[in-house]
Amino acid sequence: MTPQSSPPNTRWVKESAFGVWFLGTETWETHVLTRALDDLERLMDDHNRRYETILDIGYGHGQSVRMLDQRFQPDNIIGLDIDPEASRKSRSNISQCQCAVQLIRANANAIALEDASVDMIFCHQTFHHLVDQDNAILEFKRVLKPGGVLLFAESCRKYIHSNIIKLLFRHPMDVQKTDLEYIELIRSAGFRVNDKSISRPYLWWSRSDLGILEKLSIRKPPADREETMVNLVAYRD
Repeated sequence: MTPQSSPPNTRWVKESAFGVWFLGTETWETHVLTRALDDLERLMDDHNRRYETILDIGYGHGQSVRMLDQRFQPDNIIGLDIDPEASRKSRSNISQCQCAVQLIRANANAIALEDASVDMIFCHQTFHHLVDQDNAILEFKRVLKPGGVLLFAESCRKYIHSNIIKLLFRHPMDVQKTDLEYIELIRSAGFRVNDKSISRPYLWWSRSDLGILEKLSIRKPPADREETMVNLVAYRD
């Protein structure tokens, strides 16, 4: 594990104490991270391709680094996070990786990597934390090799603007997007996103009632709703 540090070049919204704690829990790993990775793998075109270098945007406590290593068996994983505590918090998970791991402290709108230098980008529940989303998605395309893949899983505006999330977590509220707006942003940056590679899971934890009404058979999820989540696989041609 090789940590590197560079001064962030733009403001960021520091996560709440609750949020920092929650992102390190088994609940987060099981019900959020694992389910997203399962869904994203299902959406991928080529399940046999090997990705030598993976860039993990917002690696946090390092569970995603460990799971990417286990699932894809790359040679290298580069973890990027703006939080100065991330390298410390992730130490235990990263120590379990078989591949080489490099950690960079930086903002995602200015990634200190060469053009076309990574085979896969994993961005899970991180993009909605970014203030400068327009430049970040362009940076994703710049560092991704032609033919490379972006695994993108995010909570949408409906969820981030809910009262319970406003109470417990911290986000830049003025940049939140709907599922359709995220898809358009990624496509407008030059990524190829096929309709069959898009998923909109309506998970219990993303609902205002935490899925209790459906569990009690009181109300089914509305068919016509603003989506709370979007998972997609995008490609750089």
